[in-house]
Amino acid sequence: MSPDIDTTLPFAEDGADVALIRLIEALLFAAPTPLSAADLASRLPAGADVAALLGALADHYHQRGVVLVESGGRWAFRTAADLAGHLRLETTEPRRLSRAAIETLAIIAYHQPVTRADIEEIRGVALSKGTLDLLLEAGWIHPCGRRQTAGRPLTWGTTESFLDHFGLGSVDDLPGVEDLKAAGLLDRRPALAAYGTHARDGDDILADVEDEGTLTGQPGRRETDQLDLLRPPPRRPRG
Repeated sequence: MSPDIDTTLPFAEDGADVALIRLIEALLFAAPTPLSAADLASRLPAGADVAALLGALADHYHQRGVVLVESGGRWAFRTAADLAGHLRLETTEPRRLSRAAIETLAIIAYHQPVTRADIEEIRGVALSKGTLDLLLEAGWIHPCGRRQTAGRPLTWGTTESFLDHFGLGSVDDLPGVEDLKAAGLLDRRPALAAYGTHARDGDDILADVEDEGTLTGQPGRRETDQLDLLRPPPRRPRG
């Protein structure tokens, strides 16, 4: 133990004072929130000098890893400020990308540099405000300048962090359409044909389309128009 740390109790010789200080110490440790002098006095015998007892307790702890501090007229034990760096715990929390974010990232990767309007045109649905912000915060996309057209829209491209995360040497190493189909990531059939097959098998693919925002393969259409293409015609009542 370091000789610079005073481990002697600076309490009065009176055994009653020692007992009161121990009681205050226990109350402060057990309390879920800081306590005021009045809170402590309500648990002590009448006439107890709470200020002096708190001062003696603070002096005893002032060189310890836990110190007694006053804030806003309330007292509590806190870890020593000089030890904060040793107690800080940093963890990496993975964030799962939404389907919209994954689709947007794929469009940027394969079509860069691409504008927000381009992304919406390819996906067929409006792009929510936070999708690009999420990818930008992840460090996977970055602004690539402005397109020299009306309105000079901002264009987006992927970053070196994107390539490193997915183990790519360059964007030229991105898998092609046939590679994705071979890996089972793309349906080899057109979307409408695939829907017809699933419908015959009894699968409710329309519900998946509405919930997940799956596109029908019809570029340039809004999602509501695309869903109309998948819905079967209404049945006519029998005469």
